[in-house]
Amino acid sequence: MAQSIKLDPVDLQILAALQNNARISNKELAATVDIAASTCLDRVNRLRETGVILGYGVKVDPEKLGRPLQALLYIRVQPHRRPLVDPFVEHVLTQPETRELYHLTGPDDFLLHVAAENARALQRLVLDELTAREEVALVHTNLIFQHWDGKPLLPPTE
Repeated sequence: MAQSIKLDPVDLQILAALQNNARISNKELAATVDIAASTCLDRVNRLRETGVILGYGVKVDPEKLGRPLQALLYIRVQPHRRPLVDPFVEHVLTQPETRELYHLTGPDDFLLHVAAENARALQRLVLDELTAREEVALVHTNLIFQHWDGKPLLPPTE
């Protein structure tokens, strides 16, 4: 298991601010956490170098991109063995509807978050790209009505 690094309150403020707005300038970030801009840049670089910050991204609205129908698909693969799992994962990640894929414990092996054009496109994905594969034993589909983001992720408090 990866070991966490020691973060002080300023590091935590930096992480919270960047998770709320990754486009904030270093100057604005430094002012937000009340430190010098050069110190802030050093701290952000240390957080990147130690792997706390993995990268920066852009959130998009699937509906505005013509994919308003979002769903969570619970998928069971049998047999659940690496020679079948690895190609399955590669295949799923090539699908344009794929947003996120999780490998799970429990009765289902994978949770797939997708964004489709409409019900017909979702049906095509399930029937032609998932259940048509020999290793896929079950796909259980739940439509997403609404989504909320959580707060910035910070380490547990002691």
